[in-house]
Amino acid sequence: MTALRVRWPKSLSFAVALFCLASLCAHAQGAGQGASRDAAGLGRGINILGYDGIWEGGQNAPFRLDNLTAIKKAGFSHVRINFFGFKFMGAGNVLDEIVLRRLDTVIEEVIARRLIPVVDEHDTHVCQSDVSGCAEKLRAFWRQIAERYAGKYPTLHFEVLNEPGGQMKSAEWNSLLNECLEIIRRTNPKRPVIAAVLNTDDIPVDELALPADDRNLVVTFHYYAPIRFTHQGAPWSRTFSRIGPLDWGSSDDEAKVAADFRKMSLWAEKERRPVYLGEFGVYERAPSESRQRYLAFMARSADRLGWSWAYWQFDHDFAAFDSARQAWKPDILRALIPAR
Repeated sequence: MTALRVRWPKSLSFAVALFCLASLCAHAQGAGQGASRDAAGLGRGINILGYDGIWEGGQNAPFRLDNLTAIKKAGFSHVRINFFGFKFMGAGNVLDEIVLRRLDTVIEEVIARRLIPVVDEHDTHVCQSDVSGCAEKLRAFWRQIAERYAGKYPTLHFEVLNEPGGQMKSAEWNSLLNECLEIIRRTNPKRPVIAAVLNTDDIPVDELALPADDRNLVVTFHYYAPIRFTHQGAPWSRTFSRIGPLDWGSSDDEAKVAADFRKMSLWAEKERRPVYLGEFGVYERAPSESRQRYLAFMARSADRLGWSWAYWQFDHDFAAFDSARQAWKPDILRALIPAR
């Protein structure tokens, strides 16, 4: 997860808000003409293991592999495994075999719970600041991962890179993305692969260049707008740590989301590509009721549009699960997955 730079929208009238929301729902009902309902096939998911000690050999630090059972029982159908592969590369950008065996174990445990695993290369900060260094490592990463899992774990999804952006512009990202796709397809011709829209506040999906004949691709984007609301009180930011409490849930707030989602939905219908909302969340310092409204609106909007989605994140900050108590935070879980 990397913070988006969000431009504050001009005030929208109540009538415009209703129009945008109505258009969003109407488009979802007609989506069968383009991307089908949940065309990505991932369903509802949650991000895991991004900042956990498991990769260094730790156990229950804080994620426990048996937490996957709780994730399945709660109603989720996939997990997005946030894997920082670059730091486990040695000479020649060769991945540490011991760490790869740990990744094997995680994937197998996920599949054993009848969940779908997504392996997401998550080295955002390297790739946003050092484009050439990132490119070399990313190509090496996918060469090794693709060869390792060729012919194995048919439900496993690859996500090429988390949140490309920063110093990496659309032309550079399209070039690198297509190089990585070519590497993956040599050994995994039918593997579902997730490709990200450049991570900027205007969601430039029209700039994304994908091979037209590859129909096993899912397009992903992340949504944290408005950033002042979703990151209010975040202690790692000198700006956000001083912000709050801020509310969310007005008709203007909802209309802004509806307009942004409609942009993605129209593109997906035109290009016949499934969409994956790979991250959204609200930091825990936000007012509880506003946080619940925001999360419920995001999840239900994605559901109506037929998009798969994954909440950020299971534990650590933005957490949906209390690791100390080994229990879900009920308000967050209810917002994401309403009681049947």
